[in-house]
Amino acid sequence: MQTPVELKNALPEHRPAPKIKLSRGILNVLLSIYGFVTLYPLVWLFLSAFKSNPEFYEFPFGLPKEWHLENFADAWNVARMGVSFKNSFIVTIVALILTLVFGAMAAFVLSRFKFRGKVAAMGLFLLGMLIPIHSTLVPLFIMMKKIHLLDTYGALIFPYTAFELSLAIFVTIAYMSSIPKEMEEAALIDGTGYWGFFFRVMLPLSAPALATVGILAFLRFWNDFAFALVFISKPALQTLPLSLSMFATGYMTDYRLTFAALSLAVIPTIVVYLLFQEQVMKGMVAGAVKG
Repeated sequence: MQTPVELKNALPEHRPAPKIKLSRGILNVLLSIYGFVTLYPLVWLFLSAFKSNPEFYEFPFGLPKEWHLENFADAWNVARMGVSFKNSFIVTIVALILTLVFGAMAAFVLSRFKFRGKVAAMGLFLLGMLIPIHSTLVPLFIMMKKIHLLDTYGALIFPYTAFELSLAIFVTIAYMSSIPKEMEEAALIDGTGYWGFFFRVMLPLSAPALATVGILAFLRFWNDFAFALVFISKPALQTLPLSLSMFATGYMTDYRLTFAALSLAVIPTIVVYLLFQEQVMKGMVAGAVKG
């Protein structure tokens, strides 16, 4: 009688079929090409930030012959990026907090309660997603001028929050609707009110959806140029996109300082994405498989 080891050695080794191995090889090659095409612009941006202007014109895609680290200090001082970083940080963080708090509260009510006017409220929020943002610049400018809100942080925070709420509500509704009703009933039986259920149960469970909304909103707020250009004219309140525009005039562009400033400006977005990428992926696939 053969031992288990002898039986295992006697069995033919399982090997993947050649066709499957070939398909995986082609898929890996295609994914590698896609990854290279996606990352190359970012690498090119950082490499160009170390070049001088003549070297950039002569070898735009080559490696720097001399690494000009002073480009970053010059760009920081010329564009007053310390002030613009502070302004962008304040506007983005406050608008982000308001978007997540009000979006989560509205999504909780719309996903867990039945009341008259619920369909109309959801239709109103859906309408907000269909309105082109830039078509509202002139009416918003007139309204803010009348209420003396121009050249303040509120001139950016309130529009950012209002336009991002629609997406935040619909993404969070889809996630909160998948949470079992039994959890709500158990929490209420234990004496937890609806506020306690919202803060202790719904918000922690909805973290992936809120992270997805948060990172999309952060990218939009941090990189916005149109609203900041129209609503802000004081140099002390300029955000990063406005400070970057000073390197380009109608006659020439200082690529040395432009690329250095852009490299500094994209670092926060890269850090935020790396910190929350796992939550974002969970939020993207949430609800894709049910039953």
